[in-house]
Amino acid sequence: MLLPVLGLIVVALCGLFLFGLATARVGAGGVAIGVLAALVPVAVVVAGFLWVDRWEPEPAKLLLLAFAWGACIATITALLINSGAEAVGDLLLGSGNGSKVSALVSAPLVEEAAKDAFVLLIFWRRSSEFDGVVDGIVYAGFSAAGFAFTENIYYFGRAFADYGFGNGANAGVLAAFFLRGVLSPFTHPLFAVMAGIGFGVAARTRQRWLRVVAPLTGYVAGVCLHALWNSAATLGGSKAFLTVYFLIMVPLFIGVVYVIVLQRRREQRIVAAALPNMVAAKWIAPSEVSLLASLPGRRAWRRQARRESGRAAARAVGLYQASVSELAFLGRNDLRREVDRQRQDELLETLKTARADAVRIATAGEPR
Repeated sequence: MLLPVLGLIVVALCGLFLFGLATARVGAGGVAIGVLAALVPVAVVVAGFLWVDRWEPEPAKLLLLAFAWGACIATITALLINSGAEAVGDLLLGSGNGSKVSALVSAPLVEEAAKDAFVLLIFWRRSSEFDGVVDGIVYAGFSAAGFAFTENIYYFGRAFADYGFGNGANAGVLAAFFLRGVLSPFTHPLFAVMAGIGFGVAARTRQRWLRVVAPLTGYVAGVCLHALWNSAATLGGSKAFLTVYFLIMVPLFIGVVYVIVLQRRREQRIVAAALPNMVAAKWIAPSEVSLLASLPGRRAWRRQARRESGRAAARAVGLYQASVSELAFLGRNDLRREVDRQRQDELLETLKTARADAVRIATAGEPR
């Protein structure tokens, strides 16, 4: 009981420190504008990762914790280490060069490690919640989204404090929003997703060497991409930046989206293949197979439950559907048999409880 409380306290303290630091640097007005501007891209990014996570949704509390980790703990860790690296760079290479050392070396290494640390914790401590590549992508993406949210608050706030909204002579918050919120809201998530894919591969293999090499390879890939991006923005001019953006980052982003689509289809096949066995085991009803085998069918079922019996019934149906997906993935993962049996019993109990709640609410006609 004490560990979660201590974790929340640490996150809250980090958040308060970052808020106070941003206010001291750009002012309360800058922070307010920064928050408003940063909400737009982060909402799009989070919605995208929630779309990825539809077949076997991760626990909401873990996704919220991943976002808070990125926004507070990862950000303050990177801030402290990068500031130290900048000071050392100025001392060794001369004033003004420390920022380049921080941007090109320290930031890629430290920021990616700080974001990926949460994925490692879930992979290590909550292996039952880690089923493959999609889970790695989602956890890494939420951690990176939180990191980008806090970073954008500062960048947007500083642009507003220095130049206001901008005009023909100065690039203010509108120009910063276009560059960071429109052109590149996916950069931090894209870098972190490399490690997320590595952890997903590690979760699906029995080979010990691959369980180590895959996440490390993903981390190194994310660091290299991050360093390349910062190099284009710091050392190169606008031509170099646009070249890296259109020839490397955009195609890579499209490639990751394609991988995600393939993984979502794979998840659908896993669930659909497991449903007949669940019917045979009398875990689900035969009439539910067609409803559970597709996302449109599941949405229609929840909408019908909500329309006829209210939100509580829709939530119970959603929990029932999520339990079916968890059981389907558990059935194809035989890496940890003893853990799987315990997890299976837990999921079956959740499934039965959710079904009973949905039926009770529907028959009782409880208020909506």
